[in-house]
Amino acid sequence: MTEQRNVLTIATGKPLYVNLALNLARSFYYWNSDTGIKFYLATDRPDLIPLDVKPFVCIIPLTENQLGKGFSTKLHLEKLAPPGRTLFIDSDCLIYGNIQSIFDRFAGHAVSVIGDFISKGEWFGDIESICKKLRLKKIPKFNGGVYYLENGDLAKQIYETAQNLERRYDEIGFVKLRGTSNDEVLMAVAMEMNGQNPILDDGTIMGDLQACQGDYKLNVIEGHAELSNPAYPSPLHQSWYPHTTIHPLIVHFLGYYTQHHPYLLDAYRLRKKLENNLTIWNRLKGNFTIKYPSQLKSAVKNIFRPLFHCLFGYRSIGRSERDNIL
Repeated sequence: MTEQRNVLTIATGKPLYVNLALNLARSFYYWNSDTGIKFYLATDRPDLIPLDVKPFVCIIPLTENQLGKGFSTKLHLEKLAPPGRTLFIDSDCLIYGNIQSIFDRFAGHAVSVIGDFISKGEWFGDIESICKKLRLKKIPKFNGGVYYLENGDLAKQIYETAQNLERRYDEIGFVKLRGTSNDEVLMAVAMEMNGQNPILDDGTIMGDLQACQGDYKLNVIEGHAELSNPAYPSPLHQSWYPHTTIHPLIVHFLGYYTQHHPYLLDAYRLRKKLENNLTIWNRLKGNFTIKYPSQLKSAVKNIFRPLFHCLFGYRSIGRSERDNIL
């Protein structure tokens, strides 16, 4: 009998995160409703789950801060993962196709991620110094928008290692993210200590808008996701990212990108499509109420930003609604 395959996400604290998780759930259902994969949502706000989503989402109830605050919650996925093989996906992601192939790529790994190894440089701390202190030659580097785990003793051991390392976070030399421990570096060390390797990032599984800061073309209904990392000397070029154009199955919008029109428009399209109401009129309505106003606002900002800076200087960066909360 084939092991059960699951998708898991977490939405705790503010309604913002539940709303993101609902968009993720809808994108999962649209592309994977007939795959046998189950979708789990761990949340302390089950009252916010609407009727259209309830039939295909399995709720894992949490109490407030039950598994810690901020990113620390992701250090306890072994407690949340159902039996079988689980793909954890951050709530600020959308799925753009059938994800069965992702489970095939990860098969046989107790815990894994998408990335590569590093042994020096800066990644929430001086990696060379941290490796030396922990007697490691290298650690995986990755985006924690996706984790894979196979429920069992080894996965439990890896997560317990990460939980123990968190108690030494500052002592080890890690730098905090939005005032809390960063799950990525802790899981990286825990994986290396327990002999677990990442899946090489070839741009087909997950893409994020930090690595690909150029234009991005998305249509969740058509299953089209194209992200670009502009070539040097573009100021948007990310030299540490090896790809120029990618077509991932999962797009990680990384916080404020969920406020951009491509995400908002795809979330709108999903709702209308699953209501059997994505008519030509509603497609036009989405463009005129979401896409075009956002493009106009960005164009005006780009035109007048130099003048604003000249007259008033640079505005301080405001506190993110996401700070200190997962």
